[in-house]
Amino acid sequence: MKRTTIFLFLLLIYGYTSNTQTIWKLDMAHSKVMFSISHMVISEVTGRFKDFDATLEQINDDFSNSNLKAVIKVKSIDTDNEGRDKHLLSPDFFNVEKFPEITFVSKKFEKVGKDAYNVTGDFTMHGVVKEISLSVKFNGTMVDPWGNTRAGFKATTKINRKDFGIQWNKTLETGGLLVGEDVDILINVEMQKEKK
Repeated sequence: MKRTTIFLFLLLIYGYTSNTQTIWKLDMAHSKVMFSISHMVISEVTGRFKDFDATLEQINDDFSNSNLKAVIKVKSIDTDNEGRDKHLLSPDFFNVEKFPEITFVSKKFEKVGKDAYNVTGDFTMHGVVKEISLSVKFNGTMVDPWGNTRAGFKATTKINRKDFGIQWNKTLETGGLLVGEDVDILINVEMQKEKK
């Protein structure tokens, strides 16, 4: 009986330890969410969102099977042009009053190479939910001068804005479109491990 009790106790301890997650919180001061889109066919407009947050729940030591949740405040868009930003926030584009946030919730966090991951999840923008994949590069971890453990990641993806109901455009005299449909997204983030 005593051996059985000890065995069950050790089993419970092992189960608790093996399933303990590590939480990583975003350091927004050292992170950026950027995008670029074609303008009049011949150039690109670039921009960023200045207000966003993300939490990473690490399951395994190599980050595989982790869970990622992220939210972007649409009102924080910045393309270095006040008039253009107001237009982007209007019903022609993001319709920020009705859809104030862009979110991503991962469903699969797969290691595909050395420091390379494919993260698939539900991306919600303009009230539409679509599954997208992020190509993620893990830049490593380090301990800062204050004893905090930090990790760096770089993620890229491409989406078509029309898939999310953002349709506005104008046709140029040459036949091209004023604004492109494909949006390239680049995300650089630094995260800090939550102390237990």
